[in-house]
Amino acid sequence: MKHRITLAVLGAAWAAVAQAQSAGSNVIGAGWFHLEPQDSSKPLTIVGPAAVAGQVPNTGASISNADTVALTYTRFFTDHVAAELVMGVPPRFKLDGEQALGPVGQLGSARQWSPAVVVKYFFGPPDRAFRPYVGAGLSYVWYSDVELSGNFQRALSTRFTGGANPGLRTEADVDSKWVPILNVGASYQINKNWGALLSVSYLPLKTTAHLKTYGTPLGTVESQSQFKINPIVGLLALTYRF
Repeated sequence: MKHRITLAVLGAAWAAVAQAQSAGSNVIGAGWFHLEPQDSSKPLTIVGPAAVAGQVPNTGASISNADTVALTYTRFFTDHVAAELVMGVPPRFKLDGEQALGPVGQLGSARQWSPAVVVKYFFGPPDRAFRPYVGAGLSYVWYSDVELSGNFQRALSTRFTGGANPGLRTEADVDSKWVPILNVGASYQINKNWGALLSVSYLPLKTTAHLKTYGTPLGTVESQSQFKINPIVGLLALTYRF
């Protein structure tokens, strides 16, 4: 009799897990994003006025890694196909000077917003606790709170006026982009409601930072720098099915 009860309990527990990732399931998740740019940059280029236009030789920059809170919502349309909305607290990336800009140190920073929708295909039957998947999707990336460091402001002042000029002011903005996403990962269902998620994504992201320096003898000087960011994004999250 005890064996029957034990088997019945185990059977009920297995049935609960079996329904965890089937058609119609909704899953929310919260966890940790780690963003690691595979970055490179082109030299700072002055685009106007024509008298000073051209590349500034040996100028480069690198982008720091970042960590932030991740939030996800997944809807299973079939036992194998699901769509996931991915969001998070916008991380702040730091931009550091390289080559001739190395002595300047940090050039600036910005917050990156990159909500995404990813369509996933889950392998294995829905009653399996561990299910790997592959996915692809689209993200819209934009930037806010773009700030330039005091050291970089002074370096631009020296470049355009030959010395420090407190009257000079430089503003910056960064282009927004639609970016494809490639994604692989796996989910593990702990019980009927709770589970875990681990994934790695790649975004082939290129963008351009635009600078405007006001108050120079030539008027407003416009410059720009192009970046390949191409971040690899790791996600570790705790999930809840409802």
